[in-house]
Amino acid sequence: NGYKMGTKPEHHEWIRKYLKHQIPPTKLSLAALETLAVIAYKQPITVPEIQEIRGVNAVAVLKTLLDKKLLTTAGRKNVIGRPILYKTTKEFLVHFGLKNLSELPSLEEFEELARSSLGAEVESAPSQEQVQMEQVENLGVSLSETPALGDSSETQGHEVVSQDQEAIIASEDHLAKSQ
Repeated sequence: NGYKMGTKPEHHEWIRKYLKHQIPPTKLSLAALETLAVIAYKQPITVPEIQEIRGVNAVAVLKTLLDKKLLTTAGRKNVIGRPILYKTTKEFLVHFGLKNLSELPSLEEFEELARSSLGAEVESAPSQEQVQMEQVENLGVSLSETPALGDSSETQGHEVVSQDQEAIIASEDHLAKSQ
């Protein structure tokens, strides 16, 4: 599952010096890739804007990406506080094998790729509403016949945790009344 390279003993020192100066490929965490994607598509962008999109603190990840020279500063935004703007670098393009940013895939291309990779699973997967309807119908009760929760005394004493449980409790109470 790989290659093994051998050299003549007299070239050992030269090969060692050459390999010692090679830069290993950059490995990026999922958080770093997410942050990099946000910056690549929205650049130039500030830290608060990145954090708003991702929903998490991005300062440590930004520092890592700056250290790896995949990002650089692009000046300051003309708003209160004048936050620093960030953009991708030439190293970013080289790392991901791009000539320029226009080669980044569009949202439509991502959606098409997701549809083709997931295939019919996505199209045939039932929605949460459909699953709930089937659960209630399997109990022999339609949703129009179920009492509204909180409007009657049938649900007193039950601790409601989710919509699924609400529908099941209401159906069970209705069945108990009809028997």
